[in-house]
Amino acid sequence: MHMLIMVLDDSAHLNDVLQAWVSAGVKGVTILESTGVNRVLPRDIASPAYLGFSQMFGSGRVGHNTIFAVIDSLDIAEAAVKATEKVLGDLTQPHTGIIFALPVAKTWGFPEPYANE
Repeated sequence: MHMLIMVLDDSAHLNDVLQAWVSAGVKGVTILESTGVNRVLPRDIASPAYLGFSQMFGSGRVGHNTIFAVIDSLDIAEAAVKATEKVLGDLTQPHTGIIFALPVAKTWGFPEPYANE
């Protein structure tokens, strides 16, 4: 088993990426709102002359989505990456996202039949 994790740069693509993952065989995706350091620090040092409306009237924080799921194999991860790149384009390009997979040593609360659904 592996944990498939993606930090999606533009939340406007979230539904399309989720659909791509589901189509690739990923199940039980969890979604978190997240923000990276490059989105936080520049706003703290920006000149007031360059502030946008979100910085003047709101939090000024533009976030990402971090999505993750436990998957059975790296084949599913590869399929999810290909499906994601059909939505976002080449992930090596700026402002797309990053995907990685980590081995999972053991799971609890993950029913065996779930993998066969």
